[in-house]
Amino acid sequence: MVPRQVVLGIDKTERGISFVAGAIALFLALLISPHLFKNSYVTDTLKPSKSNSCVSGYHLLNHLCSRTRLTHPSDWLPQFLEILIVGLAIVAFAWWRKRAGVAVGALFLGLALGTVGLPFLFLGGWLIIRALRLQKYGDATFRGSSAQAREQAKARRQEKRSPSTKSKTRTKTKSPTSSVAPSASKRYTPKQQPRKR
Repeated sequence: MVPRQVVLGIDKTERGISFVAGAIALFLALLISPHLFKNSYVTDTLKPSKSNSCVSGYHLLNHLCSRTRLTHPSDWLPQFLEILIVGLAIVAFAWWRKRAGVAVGALFLGLALGTVGLPFLFLGGWLIIRALRLQKYGDATFRGSSAQAREQAKARRQEKRSPSTKSKTRTKTKSPTSSVAPSASKRYTPKQQPRKR
């Protein structure tokens, strides 16, 4: 129904949202960048056990087990590079209007970042769902695709209700020789030997 270039490309709204997602990714990389130049302290928290005790190395503070640890800049480098490269890729694919690149980059970043990456997961899923709607119904919007789905279902129901038109077309296409049954083939029917007593 829709050309392949339209399904694989992105429209103006999708492009704008993809640019915003790329900008958010670059902002997250900017937030991490100070940790690349000096040692920093990070606080980890856990829930205490039922007896209100903490694992060794953790201290109970405000009903949570917490510990502060020193991190080296090399601990932050892989995550920084990942966010930076994928964020730049999302911006580049949005600039080139490539749906697959933006969706894969957003899903990858969403899975890599965990809870912080939920907006990226939603973006990737949203782009894929819109591509499927475009491919199946010719309209990416929820309202337009549901209207097309109703029309297609109505057409299928009408085809099922009118069997007389199908039987007419079948009788017209039948050839006159098809009503004659074929004779038995001697080639494939072996001769049977009389049984000995």
